Order: sequence, then C-alpha cells, then structure tokens
Amino acid sequence: MSEMKEKIDKIIKKIGKDEKFKKKFLKDPVKAIEKEFGIDLPDKEINQIIDAVKAKLTFDNAKGLFDKAKEFLDKK
Repeated sequence: MSEMKEKIDKIIKKIGKDEKFKKKFLKDPVKAIEKEFGIDLPDKEINQIIDAVKAKLTFDNAKGLFDKAKEFLDKK
C-alpha cells in the first residue's frame, strides 16, 4: 500500500470514529490533519490527500442515501 493511501485511510478511519475531528476536518482540513497526525507536507501533497478524503466521504454519503432510498422503495 502506498504511503499516501495509508495516510488517507487513517484520516478516513479517524473521521468515522471521532466526531470532533470530523468537524475540525470539515472546517479546516489542512490544520486538522497537520495537528492530529503531525503531518507537514507540501501544499500539493496535502491537497491531494484532502481531495481524496473528501471524495471518499462524498461517495460514502451518496451510497448511504442510495441504500436508504432503495430500502424505502423495496418496502412498497
């Protein structure tokens, strides 16, 4: 597993388990990641990580909404 993928996975897991960190991430992702994980990366790299995390969160949210809609429709 690549180093960047490992970092992304750690951040996503932390967001899923820690509501306080999730709020910090959504407010200021760079600051949240740098403080929580001690990561000080070049802007290009940190922005790639943030974009990947946001994409994963968006996908998971959309999938959850789709699953709920499917459950609702299946009951009818």
